[in-house]
Amino acid sequence: MNKTVLITGASSGIGKELAKLFAGDHCNLVLVARRVDVLDELAAELSEKNGIKAKVFGVDLTQPSEISDLHSELKKHKLHVDVLVNNAGFGASGKFAEIDFRTQLDQINVNISALTELTYRLVPAMVKRKSGGIMNIASVAAFSPGPYMAVYYATKAYVLSLSSALANELGDAGIQVTCVCPGPTKTGFGERANVAKGSIFNSPLVMDVGPVAKQAYDGFNAGEDLVVIGVQNKILALASRITPFKLSAYVTRKFNHKII
Repeated sequence: MNKTVLITGASSGIGKELAKLFAGDHCNLVLVARRVDVLDELAAELSEKNGIKAKVFGVDLTQPSEISDLHSELKKHKLHVDVLVNNAGFGASGKFAEIDFRTQLDQINVNISALTELTYRLVPAMVKRKSGGIMNIASVAAFSPGPYMAVYYATKAYVLSLSSALANELGDAGIQVTCVCPGPTKTGFGERANVAKGSIFNSPLVMDVGPVAKQAYDGFNAGEDLVVIGVQNKILALASRITPFKLSAYVTRKFNHKII
């Protein structure tokens, strides 16, 4: 029987590319995002091309109540999720005190709360079946404090920490947990975070979304707990782990000041 994979933020970027990869391996899909029209097109395309089933749910992950509604819909349609891909997320740049608080809270709701609740609601069934998988998309930002994107960096640090803990905790139950940490990628993230005009998003360090998704997918299938994408990002992640937080924050502040 084909596995069923739920992907949040599936309408574009890494989520969309991951949907294509899972569909190519004959997995059925549950596609979640706000833009239902885009999801419908993607579902139709992948279903026809790969002979799989794809169900679409329009969900605004900034609204906590919609997570429980989604879970109810999954039970209503008898959709048993084998793999959860927590891909949805966004950032905002600027001075902490000057970014609209609603935007700050929305980052927490999408990047942390929705990810945590979906995982919490779907893991018990995986534990009962003694099989399943979780892929959480974090960021290389998870390894450092991030002045001028303070909340975003903090949310990704949470994702990394939670993923690492769950990988250890759920491994004995046959559940694979993989945290993926990409660097700057050609998606809509830069525009939404208002950093697209910065030097880093106009340099050779920016990766195309296809290869990023493929490395994430391959790492998950290989059973890796942590996938840091890109040689430069691997070096940065390693350096951040041995650098005092105060110095790391200083360096990141200088870097972020150039991209906002």
